[in-house]
Parts: sequence; structure tokens; C-alpha cells
Amino acid sequence: MDIEEAFQAVGEFGRYQKRLTAPIILLQIYMACQSMLIVLVGAEPEYRIDKEETWSSPEDLIKHVTFTEDLHSIVTEWFLIKHQAYKVSLVGSLFFAGVLIGNVVFGPLSDKIGRKPVFLTCLLLEVIFGYATAFATNYEVFAASRLFAGIMNGGMALVSFVLTQEYVGKSYWALTGTLTNMMFAVGIAVYAAMGYHIRQWRTLAMAANTPGVLLFFLCLSLPESPRWLYSHGLTDKAEEVMQEMAIRNGNRVTIKLKMCAGTAKTGGSSPSLLDLVKHPILRWRTVILMYVWYVCSLVYYGLTMSASELKGNRYLSVAMYGLVELPAYPLCMYFINKPWAGRRKTTSGFLVFAGFSCMITIFLPAHSGSWLNTTTLALLGKLTVSAAFNIVYIYTSELYPTVVRNAGLGVCSMSCRIGGILAPFVPSMKTLNQSMPYMVFGLSGISAGCLELLLPETLNKPIPETIDELQTAAYQRLEEKMVYPRDENCSATKK
Repeated sequence: MDIEEAFQAVGEFGRYQKRLTAPIILLQIYMACQSMLIVLVGAEPEYRIDKEETWSSPEDLIKHVTFTEDLHSIVTEWFLIKHQAYKVSLVGSLFFAGVLIGNVVFGPLSDKIGRKPVFLTCLLLEVIFGYATAFATNYEVFAASRLFAGIMNGGMALVSFVLTQEYVGKSYWALTGTLTNMMFAVGIAVYAAMGYHIRQWRTLAMAANTPGVLLFFLCLSLPESPRWLYSHGLTDKAEEVMQEMAIRNGNRVTIKLKMCAGTAKTGGSSPSLLDLVKHPILRWRTVILMYVWYVCSLVYYGLTMSASELKGNRYLSVAMYGLVELPAYPLCMYFINKPWAGRRKTTSGFLVFAGFSCMITIFLPAHSGSWLNTTTLALLGKLTVSAAFNIVYIYTSELYPTVVRNAGLGVCSMSCRIGGILAPFVPSMKTLNQSMPYMVFGLSGISAGCLELLLPETLNKPIPETIDELQTAAYQRLEEKMVYPRDENCSATKK
């Protein structure tokens, strides 16, 4: 039997797989706390300056500053105000620059040496750098620790998501992927609640980092991905993992896997990042997916910053930043499993809807008293682009063969981070025209939604394990209806 038939035999999402995926899904709360750390740790409390004048040195300014809010952050400890305020934003940029590096480095590495070693190494090192953040003696050490924590976070984010997919049968990929993204949104709200009760930034940083220690020990017993083992020709080890799944799920079956196509070749180089460029089908898919990921990030973060006129309690604002995404996930689960919608049309529809939500704001008065105003449409756009963001993770995982899945996700995530870096600059285009930012978001969303339709549907279709499987007739044209013939070595056909 092939790997998909083996999952059908042992149970696609039995109790053992639930045990395997549970700590990884819960890990998203920890990852959200680390990603959002600077929002509260670097919060600027209210302050007053006794005398307004030109200061000859930072030391002179410090003598006349009084913080009037009960909050202790890096701003109050290192007086990051006035001409030093940029250092807070710089730390946030360093973290996400690190995430970008981690995506590019650890995605392909986990395709080569395995998911588990990369995942556990990144998790352990992020915990270490998280504590380095809490005990930083000066700004420079703090900034360096956030950069390295970001690198590990970027690597771990990709591998953990892939593991939740590769431990279960394909029909449950949408469920595990959605639960993973939903838990990240919950994690943002959890971090806001922690910040509300812990006003000392070092204590908050330690509290946000400590769950990582527990989760690390829970993840030590995780097996290697059976899909990765199978796609790399380690059939015996893949059989052991699948047999263990069968026993733990209470299924008395004997698993015997046949050799996967493309793994019996000797003397050839193993799949790598370059295959995404060399292979015509992968190259076309990668170009489209990179643009879609870029737009998802640009519109998501850009709308968040454009909706910043929602002033008030900073902790409530952080919580709402996460909770506003939650309604998107039930919508995803409903649409992506319907034959008339699927992954492709649903993602395209959400992106186009987000685009039109932004475009409509162009025709609204600047200060509308009705419920249909710029803020409402911006939040509606964020809701729908969050849904698209969730699906694109799942959809991308299904479009790439197992041997280059992490590499593909890494490249797409890299373009996603570029969108996040550029997003803060789009709202500043209001100086040219008040509607310009929403026009950029709108056109980007609509164009990405249209390009998405050029990709093939993956709902109820087998997942390619190797690049060779893309050469079958079913994969020759992106727009062609996908029919999977039986392959005598490692066929992906059962249905």
C-alpha cells in the first residue's frame, strides 16, 4: 500500500494522532506570545517633560521625564522616547526579519534532515533566547535576543504547521490547519490578558516564555513525520511509525508500504530549494503562491494599522486584534470542504471580497455616522483576508510534494514577511490621496484572488509525495481537470 492507503487503514485522525497534534496546536499560543511580545513589552506609557527645550544629551532629557502611568516597559527602563523611540519599532522589525531568515533557512533544512530534529532544535533555542530577552541587561542584548528568537520562531512555525498536516490523513489537513491558525489568534488574546495582570516587562517576558519549556518536553516524544520518511525512501521507518499509529488507534492491521516512486534512484541529488525553480509546474505554482502570500500579509497588516483609530485600552485592543479573526475559521471549515467551493475558489473569493471591501471605502464620506463606515469595512476586510490567510497555508501544503513542502512553504512565507515589512508604509500614502491606501489594498486583493484561480483544486485529490509524481498526466496542466491514473510504484490513487 502507499502512504495514503496506510492512513486510511490506521485511521486518518485517531486518538493517537490527536495526542500528537495537540501539543503542536497548543504551541501556537506560545508562538503568538513571542510574536506579539514587543506590543506590550515595548508599550509607551504616558509621560510628561518638566521643561521643553533642546537637550544636549539623552541624560539631560532623562532628568526631566516623569512617567505618569503604572507600567514598566523597556521604554521606561531605557527611556526610549523622543529621538530614541524608533528603537522600539526597530526591535519589532528585527524579530520579523529573523522570522524571514528562519523561514528560508529551516524550511529546506527540514526537508533534507527531517521535521523532528529541526522542530525541537528551533523550539529549544527560541525558549533560550526568550529567557535572554527577559534578563537583557541593555537594549543591545535585548534587540539581539529578539532577532535570534525570530529566526527560531520562523523555522519552528513552518515545521510545526507541516507536522500537524503530515501526522494525519489528507481529509483532516483542513481541520488541523484551521485549529493551528485559530489557536494563534487565541494566543494573542491570552497574551493581552497576561499583560493586563503583569505590568513589569521582565516578569511578563518570562511568563510569556515559560509555556515553551513545558511544550518542549511534551514534544520530545513526537515521532518523525511518516510522510517525510516515506518520501525519502525510509520505508521501514515509515512502516514503524504507521504501525504504532495503528496500535495506539486500536486498529489491528499490518502496515506494509511499497517503495515510493522517485526514491529508488541512486546517484541523484536529493530534492532542494532549486527544484522550485527548475521544475516548470513547481515554478509556476511558486510564483503565484508567493504573490498571494505577499498580498495576504500586506492587506492583513496594512488594514490593522489603518484601523488604528480604534483608540482605548491597549490590552483590549491587542485582544481584539486576535479575536476579530476567530469568526473567519468556521467560515473556512464550511467552504473549503464543499465540492462546489473547495480550496481554490474559497481563497479567491475571500481575497476578492477583502479587495472590494477596501475599494468601497473610497466612495464613503470621511466621517460617516452610519454603521457602514471605513472602520467597519476595514475590519470586515481583515476578517476575510484572515480567512484567506488560513486557507492559503492549507492549500500551499497540498500543492507541494512532500519532499519540497517545507521549502515551498519557506519561500512563500518569505514573500509573506516582505508584505508585512511594506505594510506600515501603505497608510502613509494618505498624503497623496486619502483613498490611496485602500485602493492599494483593494487592487492587491482582487488581483491575487484572480491569480489564485490559475492553480489546480486539491480538494479530495491525492497529495504528491515526490516531484516525479508531478510528471503524470494529471499534473501536466494547471488548468486541466486533475485525473490520477494508477502508478505501479507509488500511485497516489485510491478514489
